[in-house]
Amino acid sequence: MRILVFDPFHGAAGDMITGSLLHCGADKELVMRSMRSVVTEPGIAEVTRAGIRAVKVDTHAPHARRTLEEVMTRLDSAAGDIPAPALAMARRVFARINAAEEHVHGDHVHFHEVGADDALADVVGACTALFSLRAEGVAVFPVALGRGTAKGSHGVFPIPAPATVAILKDSMLAGVAGDDTGELCTPTGAALLAEFATIRYDDLGPYTVQAVGYGAGTRDPPHTPNVIRVMVVDTAETMGGLGEDCVDVLETNVDDVSGEVIAGALARFMDAGARDASAIPIIMKKGRPGFLIRVICSGDGSMGMAAIMARELGTLGIRCTPAVHRFIAKRKIDQVEVVIAGQRRSMPVKYGMIDEEVYLVKAEFDPARDWAVELGIPVRNVLRAVEEAAWNRVKDR
Repeated sequence: MRILVFDPFHGAAGDMITGSLLHCGADKELVMRSMRSVVTEPGIAEVTRAGIRAVKVDTHAPHARRTLEEVMTRLDSAAGDIPAPALAMARRVFARINAAEEHVHGDHVHFHEVGADDALADVVGACTALFSLRAEGVAVFPVALGRGTAKGSHGVFPIPAPATVAILKDSMLAGVAGDDTGELCTPTGAALLAEFATIRYDDLGPYTVQAVGYGAGTRDPPHTPNVIRVMVVDTAETMGGLGEDCVDVLETNVDDVSGEVIAGALARFMDAGARDASAIPIIMKKGRPGFLIRVICSGDGSMGMAAIMARELGTLGIRCTPAVHRFIAKRKIDQVEVVIAGQRRSMPVKYGMIDEEVYLVKAEFDPARDWAVELGIPVRNVLRAVEEAAWNRVKDR
C-alpha cells in the first residue's frame, strides 16, 4: 500500500508542504499550472536549511484579506486548470480554516490570520501535488507547534495561534511544542495536514521508504533545519486482507474510584496516545463491586501510560501483558458531504476495509454531536444521516 508520511518535526506551513511534495516527486508542471491559475508565476528553487537540501516555494502573491465566498469564487474560476479531486480538497481546506476562525472570532467578514492570496496558492499547490503522487493514504507524525507569543491582527496571541488550535481540535493530528520558540505551524499548514491525514501515525505498522522530500520555510536558523519531511512508503500487505502489529495491554482493578473519575481517566488515556481504553464491571474480593481498567497502547509508550494510570486512578500496581499480537483492518478517515434540514456540511467518517473492500463506516461522534446541538435534533439522527451518505458514496465508487 502506497502511503505518504509527513514528519513536521520543525512545524508546517503551506509553502513547506508543497515544497516537500515536489521534492518527493510530485508533478511539477501540473502543480505550477494549478498555482498559476490563482496567482502570478510562482517560484520554485532548491535551497539548503541547516545543511539539508530542500525545495522552497514562493507564491509571489500579495497579502490580501478576502472572504470565504471570494476564495471559493477564485477556486471555481480556476477549475479548468486544477484537477477536480485537488480542487474539491482545496475547498475543504478553506472550509476548515473558515470554521476555525468562526470558532475563534465568531461571525467574520474576512479571514484574519491567513493572507488569502498566498494561502490560496499554497493550498492549491499542496492539494495538486498530493493528488499527483497517487497515494492510497496519508499519515502525519506529531506536528511541532512552537511556543511563546506572536502578533496578529487582534494583537498579541499565544502560540500555537487560536485558529491553529481550533483546526487541531477537529482533526486526527497530534501536536507537540517542539524545540523552538515562535510559531512553527500556521493555520494553513494545520488545515492542509488535517485534510490530508487518513491514517493514525501509530497505526502504520512496518513500511519501506521509497522516496523522501523536504520542503523549506523562509527562515534559515543556523542550527535548526526549518523544513518539513515527507516520505513515500510501501506498507506490507498481509494474508487475509488484515494488517498486524503488537501492542501492550495494561490493566488494574479499582473499587474506590467514582464513575466521573473513571470517565475522565479514560479520556486522559486516549489523549495520551492509547489505542483503546475501557472500564469493565467486576466483583472483587469480599464481594465488593469494582472495575477492571484496561488500556491498549504501543510497547514503547507503555511505561509512561502506566504512570498516567497510577496518577489518574490512585492505584498502586499496573499489570502489563507485553507484545500482544493483534490483527487490524485497514482504516482511513475521509470527509463526506451531508445535507440535514437544508444545511450542507462536510463530516468526518471512518472507513474500515479488508482487501480494499469497505465493510464498515462509522461517523465521528464529536462533530456529529456538535451539529446535532446546532440543529436541535437527536445526535443519533445526525449519525444515521452521515453514515447513510458515506455508504451511498461507497456504492457510487
